[in-house]
Amino acid sequence: MTTTRHYGMDWLRIGAFGLLIFYHIGMYFVPWGWHVKIAAPMDWVQIPMMATNSWRLPLLFLVSGYASAALFAKTEEAGAFMRSRSARLLIPLAFGIVVIIPVQPWIELVTQHGYAHGFAHFWLYDYFRFGTLEGIVLPTWQHLWFVVYLYVYTALAALLLVLFPVAARARIADAAARWLGGWGMLVTPFAVWLAILLAFPGHRDTHALFDDGPAHLHFLVPFFIGWLLRVRPALFDAVARCWPVAAVLAVAAYVWIVWAMWAAPGEGPPPAGIVTPFMVVRLVQGWAAIVALVGVADRWWNRDHPRRATLAEAVFPFYIIHQTIIVVAGWYLLRAGVAALPSFWTLIVATVTGCWLFYAIGRSIGWLRPLIGLRRKAGRV
Repeated sequence: MTTTRHYGMDWLRIGAFGLLIFYHIGMYFVPWGWHVKIAAPMDWVQIPMMATNSWRLPLLFLVSGYASAALFAKTEEAGAFMRSRSARLLIPLAFGIVVIIPVQPWIELVTQHGYAHGFAHFWLYDYFRFGTLEGIVLPTWQHLWFVVYLYVYTALAALLLVLFPVAARARIADAAARWLGGWGMLVTPFAVWLAILLAFPGHRDTHALFDDGPAHLHFLVPFFIGWLLRVRPALFDAVARCWPVAAVLAVAAYVWIVWAMWAAPGEGPPPAGIVTPFMVVRLVQGWAAIVALVGVADRWWNRDHPRRATLAEAVFPFYIIHQTIIVVAGWYLLRAGVAALPSFWTLIVATVTGCWLFYAIGRSIGWLRPLIGLRRKAGRV
């Protein structure tokens, strides 16, 4: 393992979380189910949303796997590694569930289920029911499901680090690197994803942890590949070989997806147990796009910038707060009957401004820092 920091992976992490914010802004306009929707959702918004739909979450797990391996390289001990991860993930998760998240299900209940009570009543009497209300499980972690899954995957990695001695871990990493070497970086993960799809063709991701086994298998692939990129950096050579072809495949797959959606508008999900060409092509698009983005990050973004450290520190607080800002702002825009274009720009301005304020205020107050996922003392991450 090299101790050299890969700035390209930092920029890829920053970009991945930034993209997630814009994706969730798009959820206000697209016909898919979400916590708050514009009065007249627009079918065409599905097209730009599908450009990232198949790879945005796996990419987040890949860059998180890389960052987790980098942190373990600093701690060099599984117990210290998990203590650090617990402080940085579980504390903001608990804070988010209790303070940040509750307004989201309340707005969903008010706008989509006719809930008649105010937010204070909801938080005091309904949110902590540890049951369901109109089909919504309460309390909930909503978009913070990613933090839960990341913590579980990190704990799994720590367990493997404890169970296997250094020599055995080295042999496993070397074997995995051989499978991913050359064109294996493009072919092998896709083959694993395809096997998961064929084994569990009817599964729909739940983000509920305990009933989401196929999704865990799907996300663990990029998480551990991200880890391997950190512990076996020679794999970036495989990425360098594959990424131009991967970029072409990703674009071609996306063009086919757009064509398929326009050719069969309004077509619902297939019957359980049926694997369609659409599902397979989405897997091609998803992994090819990830390889291409890692290749671009390695080729052109592996350089520092005065703002990199600040942006890298800010992405987790941004992630914690962004969806609540979007849902609350969207609720006010819906009530005011604001049209689509001004709603879009308003959501962008409100979300970016709110996220920066949340980060700036939280990082400047010592006791707030752990609640928003920052170290107790200011410093680089």
